[in-house]
Amino acid sequence: MAEDDKEAPSLEIAVEKVCYIIIKAREFDAKEEGDEDSGSNTADDGEREILLDFPDDPTYLELRSFLESLNHDEFVDLLALVWLGRGDYTVEEWQEVIAEARGIVDKKAPEYLLGIPLLADFLEEGLNALGLSCEDEEREHL
Repeated sequence: MAEDDKEAPSLEIAVEKVCYIIIKAREFDAKEEGDEDSGSNTADDGEREILLDFPDDPTYLELRSFLESLNHDEFVDLLALVWLGRGDYTVEEWQEVIAEARGIVDKKAPEYLLGIPLLADFLEEGLNALGLSCEDEEREHL
């Protein structure tokens, strides 16, 4: 069988869910750490506070809630995509990365993912490595 004829691994998580996580992670990554005691006046700061990251940030809470709603198999795929996109594994090692992810996914997994600074980039690279992209999803829904 030729290299090009290999079928991409199937995912337990819908690509549109991964794309949603990518979008939310990019929104969150664009923020800077906020200072609750800054004394800034919202009327005077040109609404720069929107770009600040606070502990009760709605984007963070929405992303965390979404991650917590995923089932075990979806989370395993998500973690595997991150590792694939980060270059820890290759597509040929997909079954290995799935087995490793399955062995460590637990209730702390959302915090682990939220602590990865380039989460969106790694997920996108992971999708691309599998021949998938969010652009394909956008085209399907237009």
